[in-house]
Amino acid sequence: MIMIIQMVGTGSAFAKKYDNNNALIEAGSFRLLLDCGITLPKALHQTDLTFNDLDAVLISHIHGDHVGGLEELAFQMMFKYGRKPVLYIVEDIIEPLWEQTLRGGLTQGPLQTLNDFFEVRKLRADRETEIAPGLTVLPIETKHIENKKSYSFLFNRRFFYSADMRFDGELLQRLVNDGVETIYHDCQLETPAVVHAGIDELMTLPDEIQQKTWLMHYGDSMEQFIGKTGSMRFVEQLKRYEV
Repeated sequence: MIMIIQMVGTGSAFAKKYDNNNALIEAGSFRLLLDCGITLPKALHQTDLTFNDLDAVLISHIHGDHVGGLEELAFQMMFKYGRKPVLYIVEDIIEPLWEQTLRGGLTQGPLQTLNDFFEVRKLRADRETEIAPGLTVLPIETKHIENKKSYSFLFNRRFFYSADMRFDGELLQRLVNDGVETIYHDCQLETPAVVHAGIDELMTLPDEIQQKTWLMHYGDSMEQFIGKTGSMRFVEQLKRYEV
């Protein structure tokens, strides 16, 4: 099945021009929100969509630029639309998401658990799950922050979305060898990079991989790097791409 991806934001955690790096994936009539960062509610509004237009949200890790909008999502769905949003999440980040991020703002009266606000659907790392007809996801644990779980995602065995990860050329080569056609990769333009892949590291990839790679999660200096990224291209905010 054809998938369409639209980046609601393409910016890093500190970017001010491009909003947080969050995405919409469409497969048929199913619309999946991939991460829900601090700037997502406003950015989604600018696409003329509401939270009620989403079928589910998938979370990669618990940093604010990826989960900071979940409180508003939960409250809007509860009080404005009268239903729980569907939350896909790898099972070992459920507790930290609730205990370290959402519990303080969401709890009220008898509502004291993540399940009171979301229809939680657990994913297993390295196990492929069909989340809608024609749309499968395989969470892959990737290195980001020490002692904090973070996951990237392989969709339909052909589209890899890195969320946040350090450079791992061996993984990218293996994915391409296994048939991955498109890679969306976070990119730190100011080097040296520490917890993200740096542009200098990504430039060491073989050209066959660079041609499949689109850069996202970039800083406000992105325009200065246009034409200086080898065969890799920048993903444009709000543009719809077929993958």
